[in-house]
Amino acid sequence: MADPKGFLKVTERELPSRRPVPVRIMDWKEVYEPGDGAVLRRQAGRCMDCGVPFCHKGCPLGNLIPEWNDLTWRGEGRAASERLHATNNFPEFTGRLCPAPCESACVLGINQPAVTIKQVEVSIADEAFANGWIEPEPPGRLTGKTVAVVGSGPAGLAAAQQLTRAGHTVAVFERDDRIGGLLRYGIPDFKMEKKHLESRLRQMQDEGTRFRAGVEIGRDISWSDLRARYDAVVIATGSTVPRELPIPGRDLAGVHFAMEYLVESNKAVAGDAVPHQITAEGKHVVVIGGGDTGADCIGTAHRHGALSVTNLAIGRRPPGERPEHQPWPMDPLVFEMQSAHEEGGERTYLASTVEFLANDAGEVRALRVAETEFVDGRRVPKSGTEREIPADLVLIAMGFTGPERAFLEEQLGARFTERGNVRREDDYQTTAPGVFVAGDAGRGQSLIVWAIAEGRAAAASVDRFLMGETELPAPVRPTDVAIGMQPA
Repeated sequence: MADPKGFLKVTERELPSRRPVPVRIMDWKEVYEPGDGAVLRRQAGRCMDCGVPFCHKGCPLGNLIPEWNDLTWRGEGRAASERLHATNNFPEFTGRLCPAPCESACVLGINQPAVTIKQVEVSIADEAFANGWIEPEPPGRLTGKTVAVVGSGPAGLAAAQQLTRAGHTVAVFERDDRIGGLLRYGIPDFKMEKKHLESRLRQMQDEGTRFRAGVEIGRDISWSDLRARYDAVVIATGSTVPRELPIPGRDLAGVHFAMEYLVESNKAVAGDAVPHQITAEGKHVVVIGGGDTGADCIGTAHRHGALSVTNLAIGRRPPGERPEHQPWPMDPLVFEMQSAHEEGGERTYLASTVEFLANDAGEVRALRVAETEFVDGRRVPKSGTEREIPADLVLIAMGFTGPERAFLEEQLGARFTERGNVRREDDYQTTAPGVFVAGDAGRGQSLIVWAIAEGRAAAASVDRFLMGETELPAPVRPTDVAIGMQPA
């Protein structure tokens, strides 16, 4: 365990400072200042010798959190990295992007602020890369079996790395021009600079994983042809169909889905020429949706130089403290101030968008919104409360409804659940033999830790399908949920 008296001596959470807002909105670098090693070890030392470490179940990956906290406190960084990577292929991603359900399940959180698990995790990973401890792990032998992984987000990359290390020849197909999926084009650099993605991709290439960017399965190669060419196929295309807002004025110029905006911005930050880029510069921006994607749009708009940013959420503002009906170790819904919110703008709750209003040129000029009221369990606009909000750019960030299904149905005969996800069995296999699905395409919109956990578990099932047995770990089943979390 870590310091036996650490949680008694240090009772507060200590996190690295964020860079000053006026400075950080002038660039696309990550918002946090470099951490202090002494503070990190002190925080790792707060980890208790729990009889039952609930953080294990709070994390879908089953991360060995107390073990690498102990090793961090002892200054054994390389050993901490080894224990961290034993359950998580990409801690440099999760340490930056995961909302940390493990911290909600931390036993210390019963009567103190939880251990800074997420910060310890990312610091271990960054130290490992900085010291050259992250080395390729190519297989000792090849099996002669081939696997195609379609989609290069966290689920696809995790499945590909596991299967490559098991000795299979793995090709990852990505329809975008670069590998990475949402890690590449959905996540702004101020949350995760792309150098971290590039470092991991180099390791995977050196291990033998083959990447095929700019290839859209269904158009460039049919799903049926892909299945015929490879011994197994993993669908990891994500949940990419955005939830629509079908109200008057939806077709006006200046109203876009969030991912249209974020993808173009990420390409521009990467140095690409983006003709007619959607930009917030000099505009009144309204972001509809109070989740992570909405926050990414807010931070991006600040860096573009928006005149104003308004964030609308249809529901109530969450409480500031853990509510009584979500006690420890459940993952509570509480009010969150992300770095993007700290940078400015207005957040409005119980706001229902009624109509997009046009100017003479057919462009959006304002939103008509009303207060939300609850009628028979439904959220509806309250009559008589309508008002206008100026808007030159509207970004719809209301989540996603499932994977794109046309080609999967037509060419592969895949079947779908009532919620629009690819139907699968407990071994992640779809209704098409030899075709497996992992991550948001099968689970629905969820967290990055679930994507990686499912990628690892699906890889184990693929290995068993190909070889009759497997030594790969399978951390979760498709029906599993973490403590206090509902299935997606």
